[in-house]
Amino acid sequence: MIPGIYTLDELMQAIAQEPHNWRPLVLTNGCFDLLHAGHVRYLKAAKQLGKALVVGLNSDQSVQFIKPQTTGFPARPIVPEAQRAEVLAALKPVDGVVIFAESTASRLVQVLKPDIYVKGGDYAIETLPETTAVQAYNGRIELIHIEIPSSTTAIINRILTSNHL
Repeated sequence: MIPGIYTLDELMQAIAQEPHNWRPLVLTNGCFDLLHAGHVRYLKAAKQLGKALVVGLNSDQSVQFIKPQTTGFPARPIVPEAQRAEVLAALKPVDGVVIFAESTASRLVQVLKPDIYVKGGDYAIETLPETTAVQAYNGRIELIHIEIPSSTTAIINRILTSNHL
């Protein structure tokens, strides 16, 4: 087992046993396929909002559902879930990583009840699938400004269209 990577049950138990180490709890989620500086800055900003930052990581299966393969484009994810989780868990701002199989983090939100649920500023509270779950227990949603407008899809496109291959 790699430190910082939890099953949902293990994470719930850790939070229940030592809430002073976890609360206020910040939760974010995503695929984090090819980690880039935009991800790192986003996670640093998210961590500053609370005591502990948990990253809900989309499983390989849920990434395949969210980002279906298109012609001329490699199947996603590029990096397998266990490796993505290990890289995230090694980042200083990240206190825990939990892999989830659903296409949204609504169930994670319902179970963990984070004090603050965070997404990037490219989202809108009105269209976040997790908004209803957060509002059900009066949690807070924060949208973090994207400092470096980058995306894994853009990086992959750049690699595929490079004339230097």
